Amino acid sequence: MMTGRIGMPRLAVGATALVLIAVVATGCRPEPAGGPTPSSTPSITIKQPTPDPSISQTDKPQAGFEVPATCEEIYSAAMLAELQAANPPLNDPGVTMLSTENADLLEIIHSGAPTLRCSWGKPSEFGLATNVTAVDTEQAASLVPVLEAAGFGCEAMGDGTVCRIEQRGVTLDDNEYTRGETHYIADDAVVTTAWINFAPEGYTEDVVATLWG
Repeated sequence: MMTGRIGMPRLAVGATALVLIAVVATGCRPEPAGGPTPSSTPSITIKQPTPDPSISQTDKPQAGFEVPATCEEIYSAAMLAELQAANPPLNDPGVTMLSTENADLLEIIHSGAPTLRCSWGKPSEFGLATNVTAVDTEQAASLVPVLEAAGFGCEAMGDGTVCRIEQRGVTLDDNEYTRGETHYIADDAVVTTAWINFAPEGYTEDVVATLWG
């Protein structure tokens, strides 16, 4: 984890135009009514106002976590080089993909909490978007049960929890796609990532290791 791809009109198909091949996720199960995570007839892109890659500045406390000033700071040197080589550019203004479709996470991200947005790739059906958002402990504690109820498979990673979901389908043009979301919840921050046909191995693990050591 809409209008079709990361901004590519040919993938902007209606719900009846996609054939779901499989939903693959640890502990993946149908989402309860009202949940905004992928369904059996997904769209694979999302439109939103053109994102500002800078950090949102608010008066809200950062819960002990300082959001990095630039996207380059959230990756190791090796991962940054891999992303730059595999799917540039960083933060193309035409990429409007959200970093999640989950309403609870979106509410936090767009509430004015300090947030850094990073995307990779040009507007197409190939890329990813990540948000790093400062949260308080109470917010963080509420998210894992919400994601598990929405069909995410969650497990401990480092001092936090990683939750994943993956989905496959085909378009009217018979093009196969794979899309998914991977989120890391710590006591003081959340890293949300959505991707389409581009999921670098160890991506979230690298971000977590870089930010939390």
